[in-house]
Amino acid sequence: MKFSVPNMSCGHCTATIESAVKNADPQAAVECDLSERQVRVDSALTADQLKAAIKGAGYDADPVIA
Repeated sequence: MKFSVPNMSCGHCTATIESAVKNADPQAAVECDLSERQVRVDSALTADQLKAAIKGAGYDADPVIA
């Protein structure tokens, strides 16, 4: 799943988002693309659960439809 995170702007942001997703699903694979302001997640969690985890870390996230 891919999410647009428009207010992700630095390495601290990416680390915070990665940590939040990993706390929700320790098995998740998380890849942040700072230049595109997108986060790609491979997880057993639903898009809504992942969005909630990212939002809980203080970032707006919307699923990207490919």
